Amino acid sequence: MTDDPVKDSGNSSATELRTFILSEWDRSVPAAVTVAAKDIASRYGDSVLGVLFYGSCLRTGEIEDKILDFYVIVDDYHNAYNGAWLAVANQILPPNVFYHEMDVDGVTVRSKYAVVSAKDFKFRCSPSCLNVSIWARFSQPCMLLCAQSDDVQNTMAEAVATSVTTMLSNLLDLQPWATRSRDLWVAAFEATYAAELRSERGGKGLEIYLLDQQRYDDLTPVALATMGITDDGNQQSQPATQPARTANFTAKLAWFLRRTNGKVVSFLRLIKASMTFDGGIDYLAWKIRRHSGVDIEIKDWMRKHPIIAGVVLFWGLRKKGAFK
Repeated sequence: MTDDPVKDSGNSSATELRTFILSEWDRSVPAAVTVAAKDIASRYGDSVLGVLFYGSCLRTGEIEDKILDFYVIVDDYHNAYNGAWLAVANQILPPNVFYHEMDVDGVTVRSKYAVVSAKDFKFRCSPSCLNVSIWARFSQPCMLLCAQSDDVQNTMAEAVATSVTTMLSNLLDLQPWATRSRDLWVAAFEATYAAELRSERGGKGLEIYLLDQQRYDDLTPVALATMGITDDGNQQSQPATQPARTANFTAKLAWFLRRTNGKVVSFLRLIKASMTFDGGIDYLAWKIRRHSGVDIEIKDWMRKHPIIAGVVLFWGLRKKGAFK
């Protein structure tokens, strides 16, 4: 398995996978989404290569009383920021997360957006990256907006295509018999959700798959072909008995390391986001309540001291079962 399954443009399967991603981007989004993306991009000037739109609002098309999700791809952190500390923070622990709000034709459009360099994004889509957050997120539907050029669009499509093969190859290392689309994606989503601090209840993997079932079913054979796995009807089926606990030791160890890394990095990102995200503590409380049903009272001192509040909230919420 290579570090970049879609790097070789001479590979027809890799080209087909990249074309699949590009075709997903050849559709319209609500005008307010484009307006918000452009306004966010304008904050970072010429450093912006493109803006990736993803998440529940992309899937449903609903905007009002929702929060849009974006990744702003920049060429260099020091070009993107006026302040050096934000550039350094973004480089040490990408991405930086911010809040954006604007009025579009009388509707308040709210967005949460992350800033990451093209170099970091490409690495974090690849099998070389232990942390799951970007390659798991962008194996799901997304759209590139405000692309600086056709070259940028193709490069970003290649990175997103790599995230798909990274997601599936890591799961297949653990469960080599799971070659049906449903089995692959549900297991992959469950494994990656378990590798982050998540407030969602169990069964989220199946929910995510069913939301875009046809997309995943169409994508799977293309992705498997890119990985050198042909859907010829002779795929290995799930064994009648469970494999020995010692089987796939290397893959199990890798996933253990991903879970450990993911929990620690997620916690650190939550603390950092509380400093960069306007109203970050309130937003986190809202999101946790929405996904887990755990209610949180945010006090004034928490808004004034977000780092201390983040630590206190983390342990309290952990005991209540808001995080897994």
